[in-house]
Amino acid sequence: MTRKAVLKRETSEVSASVELDLDGTGKFDISTGVPFFDHMLSQFAKHGYFDLRVKAEGDIDVDFHHTVEDVGIALGEAFSEALGDKRGITRYGHAVIPFDDALVVVAVDLSDRPCFVFKGEIPAGKVGDFDSELAEEFFKSLTNSLRCNLHIEFRHGTNLHHIIEAMFKALGRSMDTASALDGRRDDIPSTKGTL
Repeated sequence: MTRKAVLKRETSEVSASVELDLDGTGKFDISTGVPFFDHMLSQFAKHGYFDLRVKAEGDIDVDFHHTVEDVGIALGEAFSEALGDKRGITRYGHAVIPFDDALVVVAVDLSDRPCFVFKGEIPAGKVGDFDSELAEEFFKSLTNSLRCNLHIEFRHGTNLHHIIEAMFKALGRSMDTASALDGRRDDIPSTKGTL
């Protein structure tokens, strides 16, 4: 079974392409024009063991918002395509990730029901040129396009880089577990028979 996707998203603001292999080894090639975001997507791929290639060109001279949002949408669509009917997957995943002063909890359900819950307040500020609130925008876009339940709880921390990076690493670990094939089953992981 090949669980891969190649996806392009074109708008008047952003051109984004995503190549995803769910059963990879954590190789990545990321170029969005937003250096800190590239670093975060690399962490997501590495710690989720996804082979991920993301290329994006957007109106970053205006703001990074459109690029971050559209990459989130495209990545969610790529996951959805690669997962197919979700037959045999584990479905649920969670991770508790510390990064020095920061502690983050992430839980995901690949349920086909979009619901994003964020607890905790990321301090306002920038990491390089990246506005901290853009992390939450990325997670919302991913949730809606993948149609998953995503809960992120920021427990504590003061360093913005550490807080946001812990979130992306925890998301990678959670998605790796949720998307993994469970050798005990080959059916849809729901009593309804569909997700």
